[in-house]
Formats: sequence, C-alpha cells, structure tokens
Amino acid sequence: MSNSSTILVFDSGLGGLTVLREVVAARPDAHYTYVADDAFFPYGHHSEDEIIARVVPLMGELIGTHDPDLVVIACNTASTLVLSHLRAAYSVPFVGTVPAIKPACARSKTRRVSVLGTKGTVKREYTKALIRDFAQGCEVTLVGSPELASLAERELSGQAISDADILAELAPCFVGDESDASARTDTIVLACTHYPLLLDRLERLAPWPVDWIDPAPAIARRVSDLLAPRSGDNVQSGAEMIFTSNRVHGLGPALTPFFGGRAVA
Repeated sequence: MSNSSTILVFDSGLGGLTVLREVVAARPDAHYTYVADDAFFPYGHHSEDEIIARVVPLMGELIGTHDPDLVVIACNTASTLVLSHLRAAYSVPFVGTVPAIKPACARSKTRRVSVLGTKGTVKREYTKALIRDFAQGCEVTLVGSPELASLAERELSGQAISDADILAELAPCFVGDESDASARTDTIVLACTHYPLLLDRLERLAPWPVDWIDPAPAIARRVSDLLAPRSGDNVQSGAEMIFTSNRVHGLGPALTPFFGGRAVA
C-alpha cells in the first residue's frame, strides 16, 4: 500500500486547477482530491459573511471525509477572507492563495503594476494591506473583473468565448501611453486562479507585452516544503474530483493535464 500524502485542493470552481497543475508537478507522489464548490459559485456574488459561513463548516465536512495531510485553498477570494478562520478551527495545515503583489512590484521596471482579480478580491482590506506593505513605490491599479472567472469556466467546458468579452475585462489593466514603453503598465498580477486558464488569450489580446504573475509555482513550492519528504519511488497516487452540487464533472480529457496525466475518479 502507498503511504503517500493526501492533498485536498479547494476552490469555488475550476480555477484552482491551475494551482493543482503546479502542485502535482512538484509532488507527483501525492493523492489528490479536488473540490469545486460550484453550488456557491461564483464567490464574488456573495457577501463576506456569507462566504465565511459557507466555507468554514464545509471544510470541516471535507476534512472529516477525506482526512487530508494538507489543504490548498486555491482561491484568492476565499483565502483573503477565510484562511484565518480555517486555521483557528482545524489543525490540518492550510496553504492559501493571495495576490502576488510583492513579487510583481519587485519585478516591475516601469513601476506600473495592475492587479486583475474578482471584484471581491480587489476591494478587500487584505489586498489593500499588501499594496501598502509591498508596493515599493509602484503605482498599483486594482481591476475588479465581474465576468472573467465565469468566462474561463465556460471555455474549459468547451463553450466558445469571444475575444471581445475577454478584452472588455482585461482592458482596464493597461495604463499609460501605448507608444511609451517606459511609462506604461508592464506587470499584471493574476489575482484569481481562474485567469491562467485564459493566459494564451490574455497574452494575444494584450495591447502591449507585459509580465503576467501567476502565484501557482510559489504555492507548489510551499506545499512541497510542508509535506513529508517524497518517498523513494515516484509512483503516482490516485486523484478524484468532487463538485459540491454533486454533478458529474463530465470534463473528460480536459482534466487530465491538470492532474498530471492520471485518471480522475
């Protein structure tokens, strides 16, 4: 029998798959349970109190059922609101996902950085505190996208999404004179785990090249550091995907790359 670690990855929907992909690459020896809280998606349409009241007891049920060694909250909205409550309530280690403002501002050459997130994430005091602490003199533009997470879910599910719909969500991130590369946005923080699902299209539709900051690789490194060292063999363990609505995922081959090529129950 394998004694591999069990990692539970939690998101409001499918965006956390972008975090899962990096964690699986770092720890192929683990067993993975991915939980999409689609019965409450999108979190941005709920109040802060509603999200806390939803996620804290739900996580208790998931921990009781799946007995994970570690939980990844692969959602900026949930992490900025609920992480402290979860750590107070449960002894399992939690790794959260928060806007990568510090590395973005450290990297920016023009000192113009945009944070593209859900409306809830960009208005949150947690996000504003990150800017106060780590902006390092950068001009930071907060862009709250009402629809981009839903567009990403629809595309992953095989629906056609227009360039115009994506560009409408993206355009406010680009600040400054397009003709002056020294005085325009050069770095964009992807502050929702859904957005890397659309990264190829974001890059193509951008009015000029920018650095896109995805926190998933750093999250994967943190997860690997917290787990017990990898066993000598590299045998893949199992994987399962759960929707809180109890629907069957029906995504077939679209899921396989996120789970490192393994079959998904």
